[in-house]
Formats: sequence, structure tokens, C-alpha cells
Amino acid sequence: MAVRTIREVGDPILRKISKEVKEITPSLLQLLDDMKETMDEANGVGIAAVQVGALRRAIIVVTEEDEVLEVINPKLLEKKGSQVAKEGCLSVPGEQGHVDRPTYVKVEALNRDGEKVIHEAWDNVAVIFCHELDHLDGVLYIDKKIHQA
Repeated sequence: MAVRTIREVGDPILRKISKEVKEITPSLLQLLDDMKETMDEANGVGIAAVQVGALRRAIIVVTEEDEVLEVINPKLLEKKGSQVAKEGCLSVPGEQGHVDRPTYVKVEALNRDGEKVIHEAWDNVAVIFCHELDHLDGVLYIDKKIHQA
């Protein structure tokens, strides 16, 4: 495992659309391991592959129970509700902002064994999922930030 450089706002790769993972390979598994180590080193609760320079549709999400979810080729199946939550981003250091996100999401994906899985998330974890899913499409939370009085 290795800590990789986190790409920061202004780096053009963060605005690119990540590519679907066609097969689970040793290099993909290494990427997932490196993403987790990089996220842990930066005290994050989620990270997308693009944030470490890999245009792959892969994210990591940490649940409130500290379970680490490795999520490959995620597809948002369902979302409900609305909450305004304060977000930060490893790629936008030193900033935070409020974003309107769903209170519930249902996501279909593959795990590191290539098995199809369904993740359901509420509240803070739903926010993390949406934040990381946005990264895969070249969207940063600062694009969705709302201004509060």
C-alpha cells in the first residue's frame, strides 16, 4: 500500500468523467488499497479514484460504524429526502460549505471480488456517497455549494 498524492482543485483531472471498470485486476485492488491508505492519512471519510489521479469509477466510503466500503462502478438507484449538510473535500483543502443532499440513497455496485452489492445509506453516509459519486462525473461540492445567510 502507498499514500498517493491527492489532486486539488484546479487540477484538470478532477473535472474529467471517470471510466467504468471493466474487470477486477491486481492493479485495481492496489488502487483501492492505496486510496484507503491515502484517505486515512488525510483523515477523510471518503475518496474517489480520480482524487488520486486514476480515472476509474471507484470510491471508498466510511460508514458511521467505521466500516470501509469499496465501491466499484456505483450506480445510484434511488434517493429520497433532503438535508443541508456541511461538507469538506480532500481536494479542496481548508474549505467547507453547505450542500443540499438526499437523506437516503440506494447504490448498486461491485465489491473488490467483482460481486454485485447494494448499499443503502442514510444521513451523513448518504452525503458521503453523493459527494464521492459526484467526483466520478467531474463535479466538486463547491459547484453545488449553497449560500446561507
